[in-house]
Amino acid sequence: MEHAASVKQTFVVATDFSADAACAVGWATEIARQHGARVALVHAFAADALPAPEFVPLPPQYYEQIHGEAMQRLEAEAAGLRAAGVDVQCELVLSHPVLGVLDVARRHGATLIVAGTRGRTGWKRALLGSTAGRLVRDATCPVLTVHCQDGSRPRPLRTILVPTDFSEDAALAADAAARLLCVPGDGHKLVLLHAYRVPLEAMHLPASVLMDAIRKTSQEAQASLDDLAASLRRPGLAVEAVAREGYPPDIVLEHAAAIGADLIAMGTHGRSGIGRAVLGSTAERVVATATCPVLTVRRAHAA
Repeated sequence: MEHAASVKQTFVVATDFSADAACAVGWATEIARQHGARVALVHAFAADALPAPEFVPLPPQYYEQIHGEAMQRLEAEAAGLRAAGVDVQCELVLSHPVLGVLDVARRHGATLIVAGTRGRTGWKRALLGSTAGRLVRDATCPVLTVHCQDGSRPRPLRTILVPTDFSEDAALAADAAARLLCVPGDGHKLVLLHAYRVPLEAMHLPASVLMDAIRKTSQEAQASLDDLAASLRRPGLAVEAVAREGYPPDIVLEHAAAIGADLIAMGTHGRSGIGRAVLGSTAERVVATATCPVLTVRRAHAA
């Protein structure tokens, strides 16, 4: 998400006209305005790629009418972005939703994809919708996921929480978060967070041994966080570093709420080496349940 006056970024925003998609469009509008980015508003649909098995198949001759109505709805959503001063173009893609969005992102050289976590398929909040999940796993650029039930309202980004386990993906997420805040203005802040926990198997150790181990882990984590924070600080951007003991997904969600984070930025995979086909457990839980949008970043070569 390079911020350069001479190179205008393109954000790809996926919509299926659901409530979550509307929230995603709202957040994309705010961030695009902050960065002077253009938006490619995408609705991907095909007769042989219905979003869920419970949808009733229709005779082929009706799909032309459906496509026409979809374009009208796209243009109606685009009008709202244009009213907010955002340069936007509509893309109606006859393809599987995930493949269609990824293809548009490639064609436009997108620096960000924005999508709702659940669409019109009725996925429960505890689970990540299939389209959002595949975008997070497969996109080669950062993906911002939003769900409307989190209660957050689109707003300019000022405070971003970056959970880190000091992996490559986490470092990329920290860089991406810093770039999102590279717009003029005061009060921009990154909060780096490392969560660590004591293995259950170690609970039988003498208290003094266990406390020494926890203290050493905390000190080492804080030192690494401080080094990372120093590399990210610059005029207009404050960076805080926090190490906390506890179950990582819970600590991330609690801390995001405590600091009023506008957004959480994190890597899709950590130091466990989990493959790209499966989303890391911490990332999946945070994406599905966070009370603010979540930016996920993965290494381009992850497999």
